[in-house]
Amino acid sequence: MLYAKNLPGWERALRIVVGLAALAFAAIGWSTAGLGLGVAVALMGATLALTGLFGFCPMCAMVGRKLDGKGR
Repeated sequence: MLYAKNLPGWERALRIVVGLAALAFAAIGWSTAGLGLGVAVALMGATLALTGLFGFCPMCAMVGRKLDGKGR
């Protein structure tokens, strides 16, 4: 494994749900929200969903966040 997971299970699930909701919002409201806002929301949703799926957040790693044994 190239990385150590730094997100607990509850946060991973939350990131996946919020990320998918943001992607759905971007897909549904793409034409009414404008191109810039739609792309921004889609990128945010994709980032949240992917960090939730992989269990690794680069920004959390940059500040030194690590998982302890009880967070899994």
